[in-house]
Amino acid sequence: MYIIAGLGNPGLRYRGTRHNAGFEAIDRVAKTYNIRIRKKEKNALTGSGVIEGQKVLLVKPHTYMNKSGEAVGALASYYGVSPEEVIVLVDDVMQDAGGLRIKRSGSAGGHNGLKSLIAHLGTEGFPRVRIGVGKVPPGVDMIGHVLGHIRGEDKKKVAEACGDVPEIIRLLVTGNIDSAMNRYNGKK
Repeated sequence: MYIIAGLGNPGLRYRGTRHNAGFEAIDRVAKTYNIRIRKKEKNALTGSGVIEGQKVLLVKPHTYMNKSGEAVGALASYYGVSPEEVIVLVDDVMQDAGGLRIKRSGSAGGHNGLKSLIAHLGTEGFPRVRIGVGKVPPGVDMIGHVLGHIRGEDKKKVAEACGDVPEIIRLLVTGNIDSAMNRYNGKK
């Protein structure tokens, strides 16, 4: 079984913000594979389904970004899912809007949601799909940037990147992470 967690902040106030690119991506996965994310458990909304013969649990933590690991860690423990089978979809301010970067593991890179996941899963060894939401412009506050709404051309580029995520997930759950990285890393 795989847990696929899209990170973001719950509530209408945060819909469409850079920090919620993970929520947008998990919604695309749910729509593509006809999985309803409606069950409330372990401080998250979840939905169970099957992708390419693999059982999956789609997760939208409702602990807010900086505590995402609490919900995902509790679900991984409850369902007996190892960290290597937890796939995380997350925004990335180190990339231009619409960029994608798939990694098998790695540090948090300054991302508080990933820091929380690392703390609660006890390892950096989980795959992640980082979705570029645009670099922080000079003189702009990081928090204001990630909680700001994506607009214009950047919004279109992030939506296109999120549209690629269902295929990336299909590749990851079928053991084809190298193919996913070769095809999507650095894609503009």
